[in-house]
Amino acid sequence: MIQPATHQIIKTEEAPGAIGAYSQAVQAGDTVYISGQIPLDPATGDLIDGDIEAQIERVFDNIEAVARAAGGTFAHVVKFTIYLTDMDNFGAVNTVMERKLAKPYPARAAVGVAALPKGAAVEADAILVLG
Repeated sequence: MIQPATHQIIKTEEAPGAIGAYSQAVQAGDTVYISGQIPLDPATGDLIDGDIEAQIERVFDNIEAVARAAGGTFAHVVKFTIYLTDMDNFGAVNTVMERKLAKPYPARAAVGVAALPKGAAVEADAILVLG
């Protein structure tokens, strides 16, 4: 398949590789769409050990690594979508986001789901606008 000239694939070894038929991120113009990240250790590809805050922190570390590879930072994020298998962990998401992000915060949605890949408890994706 030929990649459209308007799309650039973003890839970094600092975040886990795709575990399916998708790219870590795709840039179209000034917009970067970062695929869902679960709390995988980039070095091993395994879910990390730790409590829910540690898992959420890893998810955001993975997103940040992909954002850097695209030439961006969390300041360029306009929208996060967070997927949780237990909505009781919503407060932990807020705690981590307050630690990792500066005000004004981007838009966000939080969605309760029945299951996530590899049995993860949390996943997040992001949209960045560069420039």
